[in-house]
Amino acid sequence: QVQVVESGGGLVQAGGSLRLSCAVTGRTDSSSRVGWFRQAPGKNREFVAAIKWNGSIQFYADSAKGRFTIFRGSAKDTVYLEMNSLKPEDTAVYYCALRISYSLRPYFEANEYEYWGQGTQVTVSS
Repeated sequence: QVQVVESGGGLVQAGGSLRLSCAVTGRTDSSSRVGWFRQAPGKNREFVAAIKWNGSIQFYADSAKGRFTIFRGSAKDTVYLEMNSLKPEDTAVYYCALRISYSLRPYFEANEYEYWGQGTQVTVSS
């Protein structure tokens, strides 16, 4: 059974850092992908970052470039989102998503992901 579980959210001051974790259990292969998305109150869900399961490719939203880093951990079944220089506008529920099978569609398309976590709240105070 495939499961995706996020953790690591919390309250942080502007300029601070947080590391989110996405633990994946179940079947994956080298062409699988993991994406991070976020949704702020009253706004649509938006793409943040994504990585190919083998770690060879990463993608970032413009808002995340230079501040966020997505990577797989040494345990290989966890994907992390390291967030630095956080801003109040980063406040949102952050979701991790997994697509197992190969796809030609862009990594930023939420509809391409098959499994979603429950979300973790990130709040950045000014």
